[in-house]
Amino acid sequence: MDNQTIISNTIEFVKERLKGDSSGHDWWHIQRVLTLSKKIQETEGGDLFIIELASLLHDVADWKFNNDEAAGLKIVSNWMESQQIDLKTIKSVLYIIENISYKGEGEKNKMDSPEGKIVQDADRLDAIGAIGIARTFAFGGYKGNEMHNPLKQPSVDMKFDEYKKSNGTTINHFYEKLLLIKNRMNTETAKQLANSRHQYMQQYLEKFFKEWNGVE
Repeated sequence: MDNQTIISNTIEFVKERLKGDSSGHDWWHIQRVLTLSKKIQETEGGDLFIIELASLLHDVADWKFNNDEAAGLKIVSNWMESQQIDLKTIKSVLYIIENISYKGEGEKNKMDSPEGKIVQDADRLDAIGAIGIARTFAFGGYKGNEMHNPLKQPSVDMKFDEYKKSNGTTINHFYEKLLLIKNRMNTETAKQLANSRHQYMQQYLEKFFKEWNGVE
């Protein structure tokens, strides 16, 4: 089976798996990550086939939507085996998926592969800026979190177990994750793309608090 056929099949597989998602991790998020990954790859290099597969499949196994992360990875592994993808590529893609997620500021980034760094950057770029703001409020609603509560302070430097169980406010999530992402980009291309998105979030928060406090 040629690579393009595998990618086309994988697109249909992912669309079906994520159909009806309301958390901001829907097919359109995957499409944006794929587009950004390919854009970064044009400058940074790396195996495009691995990058495309990891971009498409990364949320199928996301720990946020699987009680057992290993079970999610098994679903992805079984899919790639069904497409007769070679073992080396399967292992490369699974490594990326297993290490792509942000797991708290107190956790070190374990991503080593150049392809993984690109896909991780693309995923993180989609978590900030105008799209990132929209997705953050969508996810907060999905989780049943408060939008903002001035009595609850952000918790920074969380370890993964803490971060996984956190049900803080959506606004606190900006300080616990989104505003920290700019400085955790891997590639030079992504660092440049992150700057304007980061600034937009800062401007949004300034306006949010002015309206919250009745200043304007």
